[in-house]
Amino acid sequence: MTTSPSPAERTSTPEADTAADEATAGSGETSLRTAAVVYNPIKVDLKAIRASVARHAGDAGWGPTRYYETSKEDPGGGITRQALADGAEMVIAAGGDGTVRAVAEALRGSDASIGLVPAGTGNLLARNLSLSLDRLDDSIATAFRGRDRAIDLGVVDIERENGDRETKVFVVMAGVGLDAKMLANTNDTLKKRVGWLAYVDAIARALRDDNRIDVRYQLDDGERKSMRAHTIIVGNCGLLPANIMLLPDAAVDDGIFDIVALRPEGLIGWVQIWIKIVWENGVLRRSHVGRRIMAANSREVRTLRYNKGKKLVVRLDSPQDFEIDGDSVGKAVALRAVVDPGALTVRVPEHS
Repeated sequence: MTTSPSPAERTSTPEADTAADEATAGSGETSLRTAAVVYNPIKVDLKAIRASVARHAGDAGWGPTRYYETSKEDPGGGITRQALADGAEMVIAAGGDGTVRAVAEALRGSDASIGLVPAGTGNLLARNLSLSLDRLDDSIATAFRGRDRAIDLGVVDIERENGDRETKVFVVMAGVGLDAKMLANTNDTLKKRVGWLAYVDAIARALRDDNRIDVRYQLDDGERKSMRAHTIIVGNCGLLPANIMLLPDAAVDDGIFDIVALRPEGLIGWVQIWIKIVWENGVLRRSHVGRRIMAANSREVRTLRYNKGKKLVVRLDSPQDFEIDGDSVGKAVALRAVVDPGALTVRVPEHS
């Protein structure tokens, strides 16, 4: 990514100033709503975004739009807070899942909404909200002409091996164990070339090791329990790329988490997980006939343990890889995840 410009450079442009003069002169209004675009310059075409914004913003009653570029030092959180300080009532996140998460984290607790211009490999939040994934103009139109929808956020406190603690927000899911190790093993160069196929290589490398972890956990205010698993995932919504429905009952605005622990024993265990997640959840569940087949034949398997709750506390037997919304965020020895209900307002199509 490029080096982030100074606040003065990135919060006002000649185009924005001109647009402000034209909007005020043309409408007689002095209090038009203000939008900002936080964009990853590596993943989006800024010229195309500007052209689309020019087609939709003014006609939808919005004033001039300001543009803020992410950088390696600031993947979106700092400049989103700057955009809010500059008066933005909507921040459009144009980039991958990391950009969306950084913007959402900064918007938490504010009255501003988030618009989505998906431009990554996963596009997890847009995918779960059934938003357009590859039509830029539709995404911009939804941001300026759509309606608000409140969704939940996940807030996770992370304890590191050295005792350091930090708090992060996730919009889709957070996981510890094999899925996080897989993400940590993903070759970034291969990912740029072949997208999600790069994870096949990462999974193969991750499965070479014994990935079982011993955990102690507490769900809500229940009793403390112990468990051995390969992966534990806490989800706000459940759909992954390739039409994989990991958490079929998850809802983005129900105020609770859906949680799954993967506990396969050998090849048969992995086959059971594949059948449950890919075939039953991803295929059969999507049709009336398929659901009837599931009702007659489906059964719970020991390799997958599902649960629900508003708070999950996990302590690990050793430092383990941890991921948030598809990004590896290092290793953790303990986690505490809670739901923040309705904490993020997302722009969705008017008639969705």
